[in-house]
Amino acid sequence: MGLTYAEIELINSVDLELVRRGLMTDDQVRRVSVTALVDSGATLMSIPPSVREQLGLSILGEGDAELADGSVVSFDLAGPIEIRFANRRAVVEALVSSQETEVLIGVIPLEAMDLLIDPKMQRLVVNPKSPDRARFMLKGFHRV
Repeated sequence: MGLTYAEIELINSVDLELVRRGLMTDDQVRRVSVTALVDSGATLMSIPPSVREQLGLSILGEGDAELADGSVVSFDLAGPIEIRFANRRAVVEALVSSQETEVLIGVIPLEAMDLLIDPKMQRLVVNPKSPDRARFMLKGFHRV
């Protein structure tokens, strides 16, 4: 199985809220389109410092991440970021890598947008069981 990449759009979520409130125009919203590595073995999203700067994201705190070699490293958490793919969107926080690495999408954003990895075609796809909008799991709830 190879690597899966997807074209996504990242947007400063605070800017979008300012547009909704009439305090900013849509052309002032900070956004960037990137090719991101999709990794079902990763939990969160990670971005390089240059993407954080382009989007003007605030540092919200710190988080620890276990790397592929087993080492644990502290990273800044930035956000909020709206991530868009096809007809899906989610608002997430992202780990900010210490180097200029590629954008990485983990399972939390994938689940939030109801997206699947097609390993045979090596592409990211909208869940065919819910093509029009994301479907979420609430198994602890029962219909009244």
